[in-house]
Amino acid sequence: MANDPWDDPSAEPFIRIEGLSKWFGDVKAVNAVDLDIYKGELFAILGSSGCGKSTLLRMLAGFEVPTSGRMIIDGVEMTDVPPYERPVNMMFQSYAVFPHMTVEKNVAYGLKKEGLPKREVVTRVAEMLELVQLSELAKRKPDQLSGGQLQRVALARALVKRPKVLLLDEPLAALDKRLRERTQFELMNIQDKLGVTFVVVTHDQEEAMTLATRIAVMDEGEFVQIGTPAEVYEFPKSRFVADFFGTINMFAGTVTEVNGSHVLIESAEAGTVIRATLRSENVDHGIKVGNKVHAAVRPEKIVISKSPQNDEERTQLKGTVLDLAYYGNLSIYRIKIASAAIVQVSMQNTERRSERAVEWDDEVYLSWDPASSIVLTA
Repeated sequence: MANDPWDDPSAEPFIRIEGLSKWFGDVKAVNAVDLDIYKGELFAILGSSGCGKSTLLRMLAGFEVPTSGRMIIDGVEMTDVPPYERPVNMMFQSYAVFPHMTVEKNVAYGLKKEGLPKREVVTRVAEMLELVQLSELAKRKPDQLSGGQLQRVALARALVKRPKVLLLDEPLAALDKRLRERTQFELMNIQDKLGVTFVVVTHDQEEAMTLATRIAVMDEGEFVQIGTPAEVYEFPKSRFVADFFGTINMFAGTVTEVNGSHVLIESAEAGTVIRATLRSENVDHGIKVGNKVHAAVRPEKIVISKSPQNDEERTQLKGTVLDLAYYGNLSIYRIKIASAAIVQVSMQNTERRSERAVEWDDEVYLSWDPASSIVLTA
């Protein structure tokens, strides 16, 4: 959207991280990262275990001291400010709920420690419990709650102090798949109602795509791409991001023709010429004839059929169904093509039927539009 603050050069970031690094002895955990996060964002830092994302979050919270660089929150430098003086609260993966206290006493704990008047504590706790739909469970102890309810207790306790920024470290990791999916939307609704800036650390790509306004993909202590979920998924800037963020098919090849935004790639792996149309605003892409590249395509962009498509503009492959999996709403196919490469295709099951249109060992044709081809040089 045109009014997104990250697309507005005049917009002032709410959180600004400049050249932030953290070393543990000879180990580089975070390496000179820069990041701007805007007020009211639900921002996700995504990466595999050990990439530095939790260390970065702990530096924002004040639990780790940076080796170099600085952090600014709402115009105030926080680099040397102790955790208890920062306008930040952190929700841990373990939730860290006090087992001997009721739900309402857990939520009230931080306010009482600050010495707020009893009437204000009672009012704010009641408001927060209503927001997270725990009012009826206020008198229960943690051992009488489900995982999702515990997660909401921890969230309420973190938010009741009205921080400017809430940091969440793998907030849904302890929940089962169905509860995690439902809680994602609850978290988004609460964040939207309160307008608090959320920074979420996660290793789960689907969770990041569902929750976040923007995502920073992290690898070996550095950000390798920052963008909206759609930008990172549809237009990855490197093989690492393309492979890490969702499922993708990749074919090594050589550029044989460049005509503006139209590129042809000869690929022995694919056994054909792959056609690609790059984004119109990116015609000056630096791709030249003779460049070694990877052409990539997402499984859902590929059409699978029993007969070839009558369209010379589409990339087409022929192969045999090696494996298939039926998930109800969609089917996944693994197709072995002539080069022995395996191509994964996902197809939405839009019709209600008991028999499959494509079966094991069927000879099939795969095709996709040039705009679905992603050309990766890095």
